[in-house]
Amino acid sequence: MNEANALVALGSNLGDRAGHLLGAVGALSRLAGVRLRALSPIYETAPVGPEGQGSYLNAVLALESRLGPRDLLDALLAIERAHGRVRREHWGARTLDLDLLDLGGRVLDLPGLTLPHPRLHERAFVLAPLADVAPDWRHPVLGRTAAELLAGLDAGGVRPWRPV
Repeated sequence: MNEANALVALGSNLGDRAGHLLGAVGALSRLAGVRLRALSPIYETAPVGPEGQGSYLNAVLALESRLGPRDLLDALLAIERAHGRVRREHWGARTLDLDLLDLGGRVLDLPGLTLPHPRLHERAFVLAPLADVAPDWRHPVLGRTAAELLAGLDAGGVRPWRPV
């Protein structure tokens, strides 16, 4: 397969949140057929989903991949599992969440894999770091940039992360 630009969202709200994000970046950097291009700043964000969760750290990673969509997704899921991700509750707390946002502008709707990510245009915690790392990226269906999409949302719960 030819190389394609890929965008991956990273999130964590359990355990060593920054360590999980950076561990995922390291694991992706060692993945055959993948080359890292840029990592956004890390944001701290209010949780979406069940109450009682801690805040998330979120970022977006831009990379080039020779992997197909399913192989890249499988690699992301394996990295999640290596960081202790257990899927118990929809939108529940997690050690690591890796979402394939876009792969070369493809539009796909397959079992377990939709590109672009079906809710990225509704999530300020994805769009803020996406606008940092890929300012010229356009949603392949909506035709709007990440910054344009972000401007239409309340981003009050998304703030730059400041380690203590």
